[in-house]
Amino acid sequence: MGELEEIKARYARREPTGSIYGLHHNDAFLALHQRDAIMRNLVVGVHPGGFEGLRVLEVGCGSGMNLVRFLMWGVAPANLVGVDLLPERCEAARVNLPAAATILEGDAAEIDFEQPFDVVLQSTTLSSILDPDLRRRVAETMWQLTAPGGAVLSYDFAVNNPKNPDVRKVTVPELRELFPEGEMTARRVTLAPPVGRRVGRWPLAYKALSKVPPLLSHRLVLFRKD
Repeated sequence: MGELEEIKARYARREPTGSIYGLHHNDAFLALHQRDAIMRNLVVGVHPGGFEGLRVLEVGCGSGMNLVRFLMWGVAPANLVGVDLLPERCEAARVNLPAAATILEGDAAEIDFEQPFDVVLQSTTLSSILDPDLRRRVAETMWQLTAPGGAVLSYDFAVNNPKNPDVRKVTVPELRELFPEGEMTARRVTLAPPVGRRVGRWPLAYKALSKVPPLLSHRLVLFRKD
């Protein structure tokens, strides 16, 4: 079985986790708010003139909610493109996004577009690819599709989850190898969920612990392309 089929199998056997990470939980809401604020600020640093004319591609777009955020920040629907391996996730993204957005099903390492993108992002997609060669090829495609002056934006696990062998952390040295030509800006984010669930009812405590790097489970990284 190839890596693409392995990925499909891993997702198929995962237990539903929507109720755990639903935004009706304080910890999930606070984590998302923190991540989105940092993500937006990173993109503003590259495109301070506004988001209206940006072209945005998400690799492994899932249900499209990251693209929805860029829509809310001012990106035109026709400039939003998502790619995902799983047909059911593509269908969900098409429901959640305006009809003018483009959602494609397929292998992210093989996609190609005539016009590059100002922002190419991935969110826990690389960590779901356990084969190093496929990780490298997906990263190479992301970089090739990034326009000069644009950026690759990565949100992924900074630590391994011993209870989930189907994902593997993406370290800073590996990110530097995957995107060697980019100017890197990295931020640790997302209070580890087991801790977050314990303190989520106390927003001030949650925010205080969110400033302690060893307690944060993910990393937001922006690679600027000159």
